[in-house]
Amino acid sequence: MRTSLDFPDLLFKHLKTRAAQEGRTLRDLVIELVERGLNAREVVDPRQRFAARPMVIPDQGPLPLDLSKLSNADLYEIINKDDDDRAIQLMARR
Repeated sequence: MRTSLDFPDLLFKHLKTRAAQEGRTLRDLVIELVERGLNAREVVDPRQRFAARPMVIPDQGPLPLDLSKLSNADLYEIINKDDDDRAIQLMARR
């Protein structure tokens, strides 16, 4: 199937140069890279996974925490405090 793609100039030059260096067509190189990208499994360092997304507690939004400076005990304390606060609120409604 034919299609048109707009590549940024620098990326296109990079692709064209690489294809020439490898003695292949631009088409073959792009197809290989797209297939490789689609078949690749995402390997993420667990520390980066949590750094990329801030921790969210329902109804409170993201917490301004630097997770790299918190221990598991610190995180459990935050979670348990939130649970305790919710339990107190529920008991007060009764």
